Amino acid sequence: MTTEAADHTEAAGACFDRQSPSSLRRFMRTESGSAGLLVAAVVVALAWANSPWSQSYLDLWSTQLSVRLGSGGLSMDLHHWINDGLMVVFFFVIGLEVRKELAVGELTDRRRIVVPLVAGVAGMLVPVGLYLALNPSGEALRGWGAVIGTDTAFLLGVMALVGPAVSTQLRIFLLTLTVIDDIVAVSVIGIVYSDDLDTTGLLAALVSLVVLALMARAGVWRAAPYVLVVIVLWIATLQSGLHASIAGMVSGLLVPALDPRRADVEAAASSFLAFRQSPMPGVQRAARRTLTRAISVNERLQEALHAPTSYLVVPVFALANAGVDLRGGVLGESMTSPVTWGIVAGLVLGKPIGIGLGAWGSVRLGWGSLPQGVGFGHTLAGGALSGIGFTVSLLIVALAFDSPDLRTQATIGVLLAAVLSTLVGWALFAFAARVLGQTDAALPRVLSDPVDPDRDHVRGDLDADLTLVEYLDFECSFCARATGVADEVRKHFGPRLRYVVRHLPLDVHPHAELAALASEAAARQGRFWDMHDLLFERHDELEFEDLTGYAAQLGLDVEQFLRDLDAESLERHVQRDVASAEASGVRGTPTFFIGDRRHVGPHDARSLIAALEASRGPRSDVGGHDAGNLRT
Repeated sequence: MTTEAADHTEAAGACFDRQSPSSLRRFMRTESGSAGLLVAAVVVALAWANSPWSQSYLDLWSTQLSVRLGSGGLSMDLHHWINDGLMVVFFFVIGLEVRKELAVGELTDRRRIVVPLVAGVAGMLVPVGLYLALNPSGEALRGWGAVIGTDTAFLLGVMALVGPAVSTQLRIFLLTLTVIDDIVAVSVIGIVYSDDLDTTGLLAALVSLVVLALMARAGVWRAAPYVLVVIVLWIATLQSGLHASIAGMVSGLLVPALDPRRADVEAAASSFLAFRQSPMPGVQRAARRTLTRAISVNERLQEALHAPTSYLVVPVFALANAGVDLRGGVLGESMTSPVTWGIVAGLVLGKPIGIGLGAWGSVRLGWGSLPQGVGFGHTLAGGALSGIGFTVSLLIVALAFDSPDLRTQATIGVLLAAVLSTLVGWALFAFAARVLGQTDAALPRVLSDPVDPDRDHVRGDLDADLTLVEYLDFECSFCARATGVADEVRKHFGPRLRYVVRHLPLDVHPHAELAALASEAAARQGRFWDMHDLLFERHDELEFEDLTGYAAQLGLDVEQFLRDLDAESLERHVQRDVASAEASGVRGTPTFFIGDRRHVGPHDARSLIAALEASRGPRSDVGGHDAGNLRT
């Protein structure tokens, strides 16, 4: 699928106050790739169920499978093993993803989730209202949950075909929205569509959840203990009468997700170096252990389970649930069924209407804004594709209806809605592009504010042929390492290069903004670069008292430094840098620009040097100026 290549990645890592775009691209490739398998599984299931061998399709899924240990064990037919077993892995991965988003990803900045939150809630309420308008009573009423969910894999896969050529920001918006859908949908499955509850099973499930929470609090970093407790939780949830999907989601939410700690990364690097020098089995085990520990257990479990879930679990679920026998007038009866059309109306009409109105209303009320490059035409089209409820919808259909006829009619509604939602989404994307002029939803790639030596901090000759701009955060350990990279690049090019830095203090770093102000206060006394270097040397010691001590260490007038630290003009300077970063599509630190173009790919010295060499040519963003104390 096409994604925006402008979101940089690098081997050393980066600090983000939202999800790393590189991991987002991997996520989307997996999800969209599995969409093709989903379609194939649906086609096979329908062909099989309507063939002369249709009875073998039914017999397969009704085959009993037992797992016993002594006098205890589990016994279910194959269909229930898939829906109540394999699908727990699917919801566990969703829980892991949601926890990561809340801890270190897109949802860390709570201000940015208001619009997708409102849109997501409206995108569930409107479909439910439409379904209930057509099915207000009887057993048909129980199917209302089938219109609340969105199949992320199908959504991303279809958007790769019918959406904008470059739409990273739109995908991020829709992924945030589907997180909300997933949480509500799993809650509905676990609470509304569960059987009679067993107290003993509930108590065992609760104890398992407490154990998971205590393990996370204690910093248990090995994956095996979490997996073992999740298996116990799954068995207890089955025995309790709750649907097992809720065990998957809740347990995933309890597995901790953390940014790599500098100490762990340094330990991993040291152990790897030790193995390189002495490739012995014991050193290899130690190196592998420290490398594993540097990555959170949440991300390691996602890495291990995401592809099997997308490429195996979900297609097998589709194969087991999408096989509807359409012969004998079944299709004709479904076309006149309010259940079928309630689901179609809810998913095909309710989703884009609800999401579109929710997004428009929250923006008009000033509660938030759409991401850069995302227009309301994109929102409506993405809302239409959110009507592809497939996986969650089929699971709820299987739980909601005891009547085989209603179940068949609802399944046909889900399949029909997937086709119609795709067509409506394609039409709305075309409308947005041709009528509204909304051609893509890409992150900007051009430096919004040209380099200005009268306000920017420049190292090197102002008339140099090459320009390297870095957005940095003084509390970001990866930025601290990048300072060495920048020095190496400057040494390579000499007077041919000018190096420019701008501030981007991230919300996840509580001392970063104060450190940025401290560097600007030092700049007023002509010592910006000295403070810059010192702050990165001590990037993990940035309390107010530390900064005051650094000012004294540099021989600054400390009283003047403290007065300047509170100056509104310095705060405006930092905020202008932040605004330019946002307008330039910067998502984290460090981010580099080669001239006025955002650098794509690794930001090690060799890569930056190659990118700068490739960009050599006349510069048009600035003329000669007297930089005063900004120049080194």
